[in-house]
Amino acid sequence: MEPDAPPIPINIITGFLGSGKTTLLSRLLASPELGDTAVLINEFGEVGLDHYLLEKVDERTVMLQSGCICCTIREDLGTATRELYTRRERGEIPPFERLVIETSGLADPVPILYTLMTEPVVSSRFQVGNVVTTVDAVNGALHLARQPESTKQAAVADRIVLTKTDIADPDAVRELDERLKRLNPAARLLHGPSGDLSPNNLLAGRTYDPRSKPSEVRDWLNEEAYRANAGHHHDVNRHDVNRHDARIQAFCLTFDAPIDWGAFAIWLTMLLHSRGEDVLRVKGLLRIEGSEGPVVIHGVQHIIHPPIHLDAWPDGDRRSKIVFILRDIERDEIEASLAAFNRLGKGEETTAVLSSARPSVGTQVGGRPIRRPSAPAWLK
Repeated sequence: MEPDAPPIPINIITGFLGSGKTTLLSRLLASPELGDTAVLINEFGEVGLDHYLLEKVDERTVMLQSGCICCTIREDLGTATRELYTRRERGEIPPFERLVIETSGLADPVPILYTLMTEPVVSSRFQVGNVVTTVDAVNGALHLARQPESTKQAAVADRIVLTKTDIADPDAVRELDERLKRLNPAARLLHGPSGDLSPNNLLAGRTYDPRSKPSEVRDWLNEEAYRANAGHHHDVNRHDVNRHDARIQAFCLTFDAPIDWGAFAIWLTMLLHSRGEDVLRVKGLLRIEGSEGPVVIHGVQHIIHPPIHLDAWPDGDRRSKIVFILRDIERDEIEASLAAFNRLGKGEETTAVLSSARPSVGTQVGGRPIRRPSAPAWLK
């Protein structure tokens, strides 16, 4: 990779069996806008590339008329991604500027994200772009109710494409829309087949660089969607509007005062160490004490991307905002424990946070000794 070049975005296209994922991918592959893109897919036969095929590079790679390079995944994802990048550097394939990975219909996207963020070579040359999830408007409600994979596919998405809306009952489409907005308020929801499903509308390209375009971080975080979603539901007797079912919920926490980075890092490390399997996704824009610009964080399960320090804020709102998509962890536990850790970092009195297995009395956080209070439920 050329010096100082931004990492190559990896976009993931996922969706439950029969949700139209293959149809969407075929539509994207026909677009000239994907001329700078490489695609890793399970089997070419599933996508029907014959009328797009321009050149067979080898037994597992083809070049399409759009200029897109497509390869099959015959080994694990990390190996396939490393090999693709090596061939790019050797000049064996065109120098693609983004990568698209198509998952199987039963795939859980969270371990895929985890692999991409933890595999050393991959994480040093690539970064996670958009997760695009297809949801079947005819059968999607049933899949969400009965298939945990379908729920997680929608919960971690940046873009949700609601397919088959032309043959589904309009009332069912509206109900599914609302359900998906409750499950994942920040995801951009598009309708197929007539919606704008262009590559540039769905996929992150090489131009994505939060350091030079902080406004893209604001769009990526989209914390306004959580406030708007909650604002449509005022009946306190109803269930939590940010909760999909008894297990998964999505919400955004906002903090007016600066966050102590040392205390926050310890808190997040403890959360991921104790309950990482249930942290489906966390992303945030943090106002850190002593830092002029914000810090961007992004994590999946046990792993957090290296924080990105921005020179400027996306807009005039300088509050910290953290989005959580969690399973079996309550919002009030997250909110209370994080607030307690932040007070702890500032040397203030507190009564809830560290367990006996965590840092001992006298450990330094932000230059100040920390105390040892009791642990919240999610740390036990």
